[in-house]
Amino acid sequence: MAARLKQDYQKNVKKRLIERFKYTSVMQVPKLDKIVLNVGMGDAHANTNALNAAIDELSKITGQRAVKTVAKKSIANFKIREGYDVGCRVTLRGEIMYEFLDRLINIALPRVRDFKGLSPKSFDNFGNYNFSVREQIIFPEIDFDKVEKIHGINITIVTNARSKEEAKALLDEFKMPFRD
Repeated sequence: MAARLKQDYQKNVKKRLIERFKYTSVMQVPKLDKIVLNVGMGDAHANTNALNAAIDELSKITGQRAVKTVAKKSIANFKIREGYDVGCRVTLRGEIMYEFLDRLINIALPRVRDFKGLSPKSFDNFGNYNFSVREQIIFPEIDFDKVEKIHGINITIVTNARSKEEAKALLDEFKMPFRD
């Protein structure tokens, strides 16, 4: 069965975006390409247990195995050498991406403490949206009692929109909770 958000996109969102931006072809309508979740941990090379726990938590949240990220070059100020483990990431596409976005919007973000909405200024010029959550425990898949360390997650929503306005309209149609 297709994801609920994907079905809504194909049936309703495309039509509304075509009317709003006066597209001449269905192929011009912006769509989601991928969602990338990233956890950066400065002490990952020294504390492998924390890194493995972060990988397991990210895998539970997304339903897809997380991979370690390594430092591409040495940075003396951060005491990082080339090849050190510095975090983990997951790239979601297809059905899993829509399922994750649905859970993020409807379940996880409302659980954020003192949540006032996401900033509408976090779009880049290529139609991508970046934001961070401070605690991984907002996701219901995480058992709060088994968490060793609270860490943040950077989330990037990559679209094929040509401008900030098109990307924001797409995410607005998905009911992304933006600040006014």
